[in-house]
Amino acid sequence: MENSASVKLTIPNDLTFFGLAQLFVREMAKKTGFSGSALDQIEIAVEESVTFVMKHAYDKEESKTIDIICQGVEGGLKIIVKDMGIPFDPSRIARFNITKNIEDMETEGLWIYMLNKVVDDLSFQNLGHLGKEIHMVKYLPQQAQTPVLSLEESAVMEDAMPGTGKIDYEVRRMLPEEAIEVSRCAYISHGYSFFDDHIYYPERLVEMNRSLEMISVVAVTKENEFMGHTALVFQYPEDTIAELTFAFVNMEYRGQGALNRMTDFLLNVPKKRRLTGIYAYAVANHPFTQKSLMKYNLKDCGILLATSPASWKFKGISDDTSQRISVVLSFRYMHVPSTLLLYPPEHHREMISKMYESLGASHQFLQPESRDVPFKTPVSVLYTGLNELEGCGEIYVMNYGENIRREIRRTLRSFCVRHISTINLFLKLTDPLTSLLTEEFEKMGFFFAGILPETMIGDALVLQYLNNVEFDYGKLVIYQDSTREILEYIQKHDPNENL
Repeated sequence: MENSASVKLTIPNDLTFFGLAQLFVREMAKKTGFSGSALDQIEIAVEESVTFVMKHAYDKEESKTIDIICQGVEGGLKIIVKDMGIPFDPSRIARFNITKNIEDMETEGLWIYMLNKVVDDLSFQNLGHLGKEIHMVKYLPQQAQTPVLSLEESAVMEDAMPGTGKIDYEVRRMLPEEAIEVSRCAYISHGYSFFDDHIYYPERLVEMNRSLEMISVVAVTKENEFMGHTALVFQYPEDTIAELTFAFVNMEYRGQGALNRMTDFLLNVPKKRRLTGIYAYAVANHPFTQKSLMKYNLKDCGILLATSPASWKFKGISDDTSQRISVVLSFRYMHVPSTLLLYPPEHHREMISKMYESLGASHQFLQPESRDVPFKTPVSVLYTGLNELEGCGEIYVMNYGENIRREIRRTLRSFCVRHISTINLFLKLTDPLTSLLTEEFEKMGFFFAGILPETMIGDALVLQYLNNVEFDYGKLVIYQDSTREILEYIQKHDPNENL
């Protein structure tokens, strides 16, 4: 049984189901590698713990259930018996003493005595309103273990991985019938670590490619065996920039250069939809995606903090799950950018200038001639987006109106009361009011995140807001020195760091 894999069986609180629980745990133990007398000992552990719970956790008239959970641990198996019955204090159970005369023995604690004899680790946990659990760990007999390398030790960039012999394959646009293979490969290579869950729905992939929301490219062998996938995704209908995402290759085909070929094909294939730039998000919990984007000439231009739940798991990577996941934002122009007249807030002008220089753009930075720039309309126009799965919201200021301060506060509050953890605010850098109003938004709790060129509102200054999120900057893993400079700048302006 794979380490940390967890399988649960739920049975009624009925002794007639006891045999099913015993069979379930035995099969899980066999899958873990147990055999012979060790299996018999595990069966005894199940018998003693489940029987005790069935007899003592609930009143006879209660129709309740018991969970039996088998979870892989390093070198063995953990068995958890969980119920929602009456609280239990094992220290109050009379200790079974086998040295006494048989006539004087108290058998109340016999079951705990038996458990201690047949498992390697035994503990009891009262969980309050969540019930209580019996935890039993049984380790495999000592044997030579194949060392398990961390991803840091075993991960090698694909173009440096030794192949098992070069094969012939082609790179092309995805066919509709290949969407299921894309979803399968996404799970096999990355588990459920993609924040955008469209990739796990084949029918969505077909529709998104048909509607030009997505451009999918695949690699297939000459025998038409699926190798891998990468894509560009347009988030909004008005966008002329797309996210480079959903890039993966099946394990048996790594080392063939397929990821590089697919990405090159994707960036150069004629497109039916206008594309002026590409951007990507690299996870800041580890350096691997940050390193991989460098070879596609994407440059870092921001860091968005706590954008996704800490519960997201990255297959093959042991991540710190004590805080929400952050991402590094990077961008690449797909054309020579024209010179723009931009109005950054004066206190962020130097950092914004550095970012544009890194991206290869040369713009003219201006300040409004007066602090009394008139609003063009009384009513502001905002566009909001929400990803409830990630607990992340977005606010785009399409046009500033006289009520902009009130509208930003109102929209921010609506996100906060829905317990959205992070809110990103996009401000139009070609509008002089951005220079004047940024500090107003920062007084509301927003702070610097970066820039993103050529969004649906044009070049944007990105601010971010953390809604009661505990955050430790020291837990981020940043690969490049220039990106660490961005992180230090963000931390300096984070009001939560300067309370």
